[in-house]
Amino acid sequence: MTVKPTNHVLIVDDDHRIRAMLARFLSDHGLKVSQAGDGREMFAICEAARIDVIVLDIMMPGEDGLSLCRRMRAQSSVPIILLTAMSGDTDRIIGLEIGADDYVVKPFNPRELLARIRAVTRRLGAASINAERPTAAVYEFAGWQLNSSRRTLTSPAGALTDLTSGEFDLLAVFLEYPQRVLNRDQLLDLAHGRMSEAIDRSIDVQISRLRRKIEADPQNPVFIKTIRNEGYFFAVPVALQQDMAARSPV
Repeated sequence: MTVKPTNHVLIVDDDHRIRAMLARFLSDHGLKVSQAGDGREMFAICEAARIDVIVLDIMMPGEDGLSLCRRMRAQSSVPIILLTAMSGDTDRIIGLEIGADDYVVKPFNPRELLARIRAVTRRLGAASINAERPTAAVYEFAGWQLNSSRRTLTSPAGALTDLTSGEFDLLAVFLEYPQRVLNRDQLLDLAHGRMSEAIDRSIDVQISRLRRKIEADPQNPVFIKTIRNEGYFFAVPVALQQDMAARSPV
């Protein structure tokens, strides 16, 4: 199975040999690929073209990948997959905390990276399919609204809340299964459908980020509660409506 050729991946790495190798491999599997050697080139390409996934190396001279990830996330929700040579969890957890969607540890098999890209593009594809449906789900909880077709979260004050694709998918799972304990494996499977391993604690990191965005007091959450040794529990009632604005013309 190949990824649809309309998906556009940007590889950001200061090593031109790695960029060229990955570009050839991903192109052979149906992806459109652009390359950048540093942050300046990355932002220039993102301004000039629609990018669906960014593959971003952490260890680069000058501004490193974590800093670039933070800057990109401040202005865009494009999925970001980090490349790291560190075998420990520190860089990976920091990357997830600042908005990365996934990571791959060097050295890696290019097929592993392709699998991660497929997982991200499946989520993007699901969003496109939802947008074409005659009706789409709108989840409401405590004045908040999550629209599955538009992939938006609106606060009780009517403001749009910026979520990464991973945060959106995770919140959508909680709203689909409210007032039910979900363990980390279930959340990973339901939110991401990943084909490869992910560290267990990545769910904890994403939930921490979600709490900062939707809870009045993230240290004492009302919505997403931790059930010790079991998992997480979305504690408030959720109402399901249909987004009539998404109805297709007859």
